[in-house]
Amino acid sequence: MNAQTQDFFITGEVGQLECKLDLPSDSTPRGIALLAHPHPLYGGTMDNKVIQTLARAFTALGYVSVRMNFRGVGASAGEHDAGVGETNDMALLHTHMSQQYPHLPVALAGFSFGTFVQAQLQQRLIALHTPAERLALIGTAAGKWQLPEVAADTILIHGEEDDTIPLSDVLNWARPQDIPVIVIPGADHFFHRKLHHIKQLIIQLWHR
Repeated sequence: MNAQTQDFFITGEVGQLECKLDLPSDSTPRGIALLAHPHPLYGGTMDNKVIQTLARAFTALGYVSVRMNFRGVGASAGEHDAGVGETNDMALLHTHMSQQYPHLPVALAGFSFGTFVQAQLQQRLIALHTPAERLALIGTAAGKWQLPEVAADTILIHGEEDDTIPLSDVLNWARPQDIPVIVIPGADHFFHRKLHHIKQLIIQLWHR
């Protein structure tokens, strides 16, 4: 993403997993943000533009931003595991980063398929009494996968003209939970020419 991006690997269940880390300009980070990319079988990688936009937003907020290529993507070992193995791998990244930066809160953010992974991970963390500080879900994969309920302060951002995950599916999922959905007018699934809205919204809303 920038000259300060650090590449590293962690050991997952099926081998090495490729990761990238971006540090905030502040020498004392205020938190960790784990970012989950879109579907690996449809070109999703940790270098996806939405994921890079999230990394920029969280580093601007003072967070250490970390992203990982899911198994079978880039230099990560293994093959796609329908979200099960990917959630396990993200949990390992959570443990790794929490050891590197103990006592810092952890945020979870994801795009498309990555929203399913992060919502699943949050359920595990709740069961361990170590829930993430907050979630930011972009292009939430409601209707595609069985997403669990999420906290009321979750930031949900969706494109008005998303033809991969229809807005109506997200509204049907969010409605019983009484969680607002922020709709970007004219945005498609990949937020072409609308990425700046994602960064601005995350920065504006995160600490409210």
